[in-house]
Amino acid sequence: MAQDEIFKELAARKAKALKMGGAEKLAERHNAGIMNARERLAYLLDAGSLKETGLLTFSIRPETRDRSPADGKISGFGRIDGKPVALVANDFTVLGASSSQINMKKMRHMKRVASGQGMPLILLGESSGGRMPDRMGAQGRSTIGQDPYEYRRLRESPWVSALMGDCYGSSTWYSCMSDFVVMRKGAIMAVSSPRVTSLAINQPIDPEELGGWRLHTETTGLIDLACDTDQEVLDAVKAFLSYLPGHQNEPPPAAEAAQPRLPEDRILQLLPESRAQVYDVRKILDCIVDRDSLFELKGRFGRALVTALARIDGKSVGLIANNPLHRGGAIDPDACDKAVSFMVLCDSFNVPLVFMVDVPGFMIGLEGERKRAPGKIMNWMNAMALCTVPKISVIMRKSYGQAYLNMGGGQNSDEVAAWPTADLGFMDPRLAVNVLYGVKADAEPERFRELADTLGRDAAVWDLAGLYEAQDVIEPQATREYLIRTLEVYRSRLRNGVGRHLLGNWPTSY
Repeated sequence: MAQDEIFKELAARKAKALKMGGAEKLAERHNAGIMNARERLAYLLDAGSLKETGLLTFSIRPETRDRSPADGKISGFGRIDGKPVALVANDFTVLGASSSQINMKKMRHMKRVASGQGMPLILLGESSGGRMPDRMGAQGRSTIGQDPYEYRRLRESPWVSALMGDCYGSSTWYSCMSDFVVMRKGAIMAVSSPRVTSLAINQPIDPEELGGWRLHTETTGLIDLACDTDQEVLDAVKAFLSYLPGHQNEPPPAAEAAQPRLPEDRILQLLPESRAQVYDVRKILDCIVDRDSLFELKGRFGRALVTALARIDGKSVGLIANNPLHRGGAIDPDACDKAVSFMVLCDSFNVPLVFMVDVPGFMIGLEGERKRAPGKIMNWMNAMALCTVPKISVIMRKSYGQAYLNMGGGQNSDEVAAWPTADLGFMDPRLAVNVLYGVKADAEPERFRELADTLGRDAAVWDLAGLYEAQDVIEPQATREYLIRTLEVYRSRLRNGVGRHLLGNWPTSY
């Protein structure tokens, strides 16, 4: 073949691959208001930064070779806000983006390069699952499981999964291994499709009940955030990555510092004087962190606890805050899982942790015990002991019982500060009177009040400070400045802002 013919063939093959699943399928998505895989990449990446790899791949099977451009997965490298990333975008217009022998080779390559070269891996998920008949029978079995480390996570670099359609098979597996998972409402994540599941259990299945956004944001906790549109999903990906380094061996990026959204002296108005009165801790956080920097993860799951990335004086921090607005702030098993997952993220990528404490203890009762509450509480303590990034604890109000330790009390933080409003009892004094002395308010009101006052005084912050179990007692409106200066001290202990990552191989989605 003449040289010019060879180059014409190259151009023709590229043009065919760029047409994806064809004009008709692309038009269907456009009419439904859903972006295709290449549109998603164009929206996510800096203009002109995509360097595609594997454009000319196709199915290994002869019968699908001519209708499998890029074999249903678009892979490559690009930049987001000037920083390098690796990506795999599933192209649902090509054989439902089903997993095959060739496109999983692309996936393995991208994982290896992302980890080895130190860049985040972004997975834009939408997949019908494993491709048939590629994976049928003994021959099909021999093409999978060839990489013994396929499902190993050491968290060398951040992984992000964005679910923007039906997601079965590999899209589900890799989401469960990712550090951040965002879903477009209307997408589904499950082991198998509703049709396959319905046939297997011989009953109709509602897709939303099987794997919709409410299930995964509220019940399973497998999804960190749900958004209304593809664009909002991709914006969330960008926002999440802005808090993290490209890999574990560098500190998080710094941004321009900004004053809090709410003035710091508003804390005193937001914190109720009565310890029994609830409030939304996120409003207090807005008085401490940089304006518009609070990025909450798993906001609809384990709601008695807030876990959020944020910036203080332009530098990334991870916040774990009790939220009395839900269950009075009592921590349930879901909130335990949420806290551990967040500590793993922060320790893996060198983000200091700040605990904002107002906790009446753990949610007790049959439900908690059936959900393995004791084991989850100890998982939390194990993770806390392994966490090597700086940990600062600020006790706002209540810090009762074992939860005092889980929220950074004792020697479980590098520094503990308390507000004058801190209460260090083992439970509410009114309950403690009955537990310790058997005295009830309606039977012996005067003695009850006297004992409750005594227990309240014993639980005040002054003895904690006097015994040097709290290193400082600060005014609530001074919290931001305290954190800025304290984090400066402890960031310097890290090797160039890098921790030891003892939580880097903690199981994902345990």
